[in-house]
Amino acid sequence: MPRVLVLNGPNLNRLGTREPDVYGSGSLEDLREALSSALSSTPGSSIDLRQTNDEAELIGWLHEAVDTATPVILNPAAFTHYSYALRDAAALVTQAGILLVEVHLSNPHAREEFRHTSVISGVATGVIAGFGFDSYLLALDLITRRLR
Repeated sequence: MPRVLVLNGPNLNRLGTREPDVYGSGSLEDLREALSSALSSTPGSSIDLRQTNDEAELIGWLHEAVDTATPVILNPAAFTHYSYALRDAAALVTQAGILLVEVHLSNPHAREEFRHTSVISGVATGVIAGFGFDSYLLALDLITRRLR
């Protein structure tokens, strides 16, 4: 398993300062370090962590995952609830037989009602939510175990 794409949607570049009571106090760089550390015992593997506030860019990264057969950890952030274009791109990943794990730092079902619906979950391989950075680490563990 050479590489895992870790894709993050809008406002996640503000981790650590945006609503730390909901999203935690760790930054995106802290997340990168935690994921890289978790992979340190898997030689030849790497994390390619990206963040964008642009829906089109995120869709392009999912197309890249299909073209390179790269597993994906996806936190679609606010796009979770309404982006059918992102859903269709995520479906391309899983239809190609590539793992795509949807993650969320918080538990969307314990928050505002509009957050209870994910248009991504139905096409994702699985969903992990509510565990802060551990949501990502659990997803990474699942991907590494599945691909061994």
